[in-house]
Amino acid sequence: MSCLVEEAIERFQHEGTLVNTEIWGNGHINNTFLVSFEKEDGSTYKMILQQMNKQVFQKPVELMENVMNVTSYLQERILQNGGDPARETLNVFPTKDGRPYYVDTAGEYWRAYRFIDGAACYEQVSCTEEFYQSGLSFGSFQRLLAEYPAETLHETIADFHDTRARFQVFKKAVEEDVCGRAASVQPEIGFVLNHEYLANVFMEMVDKGELPLRVTHNDTKLNNIMIDEKTKKGICVIDLDTVMPGLAMNDFGDAIRFGASTALEDEPDLTKVSCSMELYEAFTKGFIEGCGGRLTEKEIDLMPMGAKVMTFECGMRFLTDYLQGDVYFKIHREGHNLDRCRTQFKLVEDMEQKWDTMCEIVQKYK
Repeated sequence: MSCLVEEAIERFQHEGTLVNTEIWGNGHINNTFLVSFEKEDGSTYKMILQQMNKQVFQKPVELMENVMNVTSYLQERILQNGGDPARETLNVFPTKDGRPYYVDTAGEYWRAYRFIDGAACYEQVSCTEEFYQSGLSFGSFQRLLAEYPAETLHETIADFHDTRARFQVFKKAVEEDVCGRAASVQPEIGFVLNHEYLANVFMEMVDKGELPLRVTHNDTKLNNIMIDEKTKKGICVIDLDTVMPGLAMNDFGDAIRFGASTALEDEPDLTKVSCSMELYEAFTKGFIEGCGGRLTEKEIDLMPMGAKVMTFECGMRFLTDYLQGDVYFKIHREGHNLDRCRTQFKLVEDMEQKWDTMCEIVQKYK
């Protein structure tokens, strides 16, 4: 354990004696540790300690303002509904001087959350019920925050799901071709250019005031839901770093992109890649139920488009990073980002073939 980790632990309010610190989870952005303490009565409790990534989140103070405001609001709503705010949303440990974060002697930012016992996160969907619970949880997140003033939240990553802006970054990467890779990926470049309408469809509606901005999670993977180990029900949405104003369809779509795929995100064998309609239906049912009537009819009708837009956007981002020299996403082999890009484009093609079914499923639960 580094001296900075020890320094950070000592700056947060906690009871008892430190008994263990270990690296925790599979996150790719922040450095996360599980810290255990023993109280005088012999009982133990745990907290999650994170060193925030300043390269990705360049305004950590604003990010923590978002987290504190959203979690405080959620705690009130959960209490009003007769729930348990200690388990159903994140709870931030304050520092000894009352702040929600600590800046160490090296200038790094740290935060701490109460650990939720008796619950787990899963990296991959193993059954439809699990994915249904994920949809229910992310839908409930939308419902509970439906009246929260989204415009008061900070944008933690600029243009994060502005697909139109990301399309312009992609075109610039192709033109500059800093690594000389463009010639070898002409089919993939052509795919993006032929699907330019997906980059514009939602943003044009936003420009016209046809879609409401909501408090959105923006990283709706299965592993950002805590599932109770006894009841197997989703209980808490975690990883609130990208909570900011956004579109409900994007939250729906990103979950489908990742969770309803029949293959891993970096699967090189594209014959294994498709969008499972069974999983798609399970999540759709859960998400619409969880939203509890808080979405507009238009938002629900556009959910299939959200799946296609988010999958296209992610593939375009992987391809952009490949063209720029793999500077954003961590890679573990040559051409890793290219494999990732191809899986997303194969999913888009599969969704296009299954489009009528996707729309029918949404209408079934609408």
